[in-house]
Amino acid sequence: MTAAASPVTRDVLLTCPLDCPDACRLKVTLARGADGTERMTKVGGDPDHATTRGFACAKTVHYPARQNHQSRPLYPMKRVDGELVRIGWAQALDEIAQRLRGILATSGPSAILPYHYAGTMGLREGTHVHSFFRALGACELDETICASAGTEAWSMGYGARYGVDMQDVPHARTVVLWGINSLSTNSHLTPWLTMARKNGARIWHIDPYRNRTSRFADVHLKLKPGTDTALSLGLAREIVRQGWHDADYIQQATQGFAEYRRAAEGYTLARTAEITGLDVQDISELARAVGQNSPTYIRVGYGMTRHENGGTALRSVSLLPALTGDWRRRGGGCTLSTSGAFALNRTRLGAAHLIRPGARHVNMNELASALAPDAGIEALFVYNTNPAVVAPDSSRVRSGMARPDLMTVVLEQAMTETARLADYLLPTTTFLEHADLYTSYGHHSLGYNPATLPAPGEARPNSWVFAELGRRLGLDTPELYWSMDELMAALLATDHPHLADITPERLKAEGSVALSLPEVFLPYADGAGTPSGKVMFTPAPEYVPVSAQLDADYPLRLLTPPAHHFMNSTYGNVPYLTRAEGNEPQVMVHPADAQRYGVQDGAHATLGSEQGQVRRRVRVTADVQPGVLVVEGTWWGLSAPDGSSINTLTAQTLTDLGAGSTFHNTRVWLRPWGSAAHPSS
Repeated sequence: MTAAASPVTRDVLLTCPLDCPDACRLKVTLARGADGTERMTKVGGDPDHATTRGFACAKTVHYPARQNHQSRPLYPMKRVDGELVRIGWAQALDEIAQRLRGILATSGPSAILPYHYAGTMGLREGTHVHSFFRALGACELDETICASAGTEAWSMGYGARYGVDMQDVPHARTVVLWGINSLSTNSHLTPWLTMARKNGARIWHIDPYRNRTSRFADVHLKLKPGTDTALSLGLAREIVRQGWHDADYIQQATQGFAEYRRAAEGYTLARTAEITGLDVQDISELARAVGQNSPTYIRVGYGMTRHENGGTALRSVSLLPALTGDWRRRGGGCTLSTSGAFALNRTRLGAAHLIRPGARHVNMNELASALAPDAGIEALFVYNTNPAVVAPDSSRVRSGMARPDLMTVVLEQAMTETARLADYLLPTTTFLEHADLYTSYGHHSLGYNPATLPAPGEARPNSWVFAELGRRLGLDTPELYWSMDELMAALLATDHPHLADITPERLKAEGSVALSLPEVFLPYADGAGTPSGKVMFTPAPEYVPVSAQLDADYPLRLLTPPAHHFMNSTYGNVPYLTRAEGNEPQVMVHPADAQRYGVQDGAHATLGSEQGQVRRRVRVTADVQPGVLVVEGTWWGLSAPDGSSINTLTAQTLTDLGAGSTFHNTRVWLRPWGSAAHPSS
């Protein structure tokens, strides 16, 4: 008997599709089994990629478990008598198209809602697929759940979102990581931070609770949630008072400084300390570091924007390098996103040119209200997101999705809680199984992925699904049927210098191509891309406390930041990663609050807000501050003891800028599980 041949393996280089600034170039190992089928078996990092530098994050090294998951949807399914049963593609598409014809005839396209986000960052399968809905004239979804507050805040001050090149960070002498747990959410920044430290930089971390990044930093400032604007204005006042500001840069490159200076004048060190809960000495030392030990590199995260006043908070922090003139120094400045550097021709991406002026808009943070029986939505298409878990007020979202008169169509790679609510569940391909093009919001390289593995079962790309529906409905929008080559050609049809010498052919040949930027990239050294051409200090930011103030009924603030081993809800079905996070979601409680509210370490407790209640296991720790609870990670409700997402507690309240989400704005009560109901419940 001849022994079975060993599986043949090969490595391929592909860009990670997930919603992360690192946009890693991955080294993926494929193994061919005895049946001739190749499977993904291992993930590492491309050692030759300037940012990835040979390692993948603690999450994505486990992507094979998701790719090959036994419960991955592989065939179209339809809900029949309350159960999802397998059907063929032709039946699924024909029935969905027939239902859409009826809705279009009786209620019009505004009764059709697409709901999507960044499950893939691919420009084809993540963005261009919106062409189908724009060809129909359906509702326009405002993608506001993550970045919109920060985007509008940055646009007011600077225009397009540029940032400090990661490779320039070692030139910084002061590093401030503000509202970001970068060791968990931007892990490929860490080697550059380490180099900066070796070069003499001191690293500060500003965050309401102690996490991995706090432990990595030299100093951690545990400010009260939602007080970032006050801290930044207090720093600005001290920098100006000491004469550490850059008068030349302010004169030449900015506008509105006098107004900004007046706004900051009231934030003495004492008042700033009172508002933020920080020590006067710590605030003074940070001001001195930012003002005197330059270049100062500030890495801001979207965490600070998750409050009602979050847009203003980020805008206020982002203006500090304009005050100090650090935009003129290599390694100095501020990074929220580098996405503005990717000056692609997006005029026809997603058929954006077809958006009708009078189209109905739905803010994705308000999905619960949009799915109310009287709100007029009759068909919901969900792709690249998991709203049953991630959307605010998730209990009402789930109720809306389950409406018997609503057609819910879900395109998915995993059997998520959203997929389980579908009337039609359509299996889709992963990043190994379709071609796509990727930008980044953390570095400056484009990434191209070819289709590398055949799709398992009957999985199909999003683009194929919507093109097939378009044909059945007789849509003649050319963009809906573009190939990958046609899309790339359109995106690269620009003479912008950042894209000089970058062609579809080169992208296909090289896979990852750096933008054509100057050797030293100082995007705001002489001004900004605002209408005035200047960095705008005006209108001056003002600290406004959130309206959801803590009180006797809701005395605690709940924060729900990312977990180290999760990427939003993408890895919620990977056992190793859920085990690494403790097997179930836990609420971090300060010892003083644990004593006050009678909860014990390791026991279950009930948390309640105006929206609902959840049950969570308690972890008593001084990593959080009194009055603040933290639940890390967007866990699937299936992993929680009560089967509920943490977003059962969060509200649809919107930010001051950009109409963004306010997940950290939630006020709650806490009691031992099983004890008498809270008076407000």
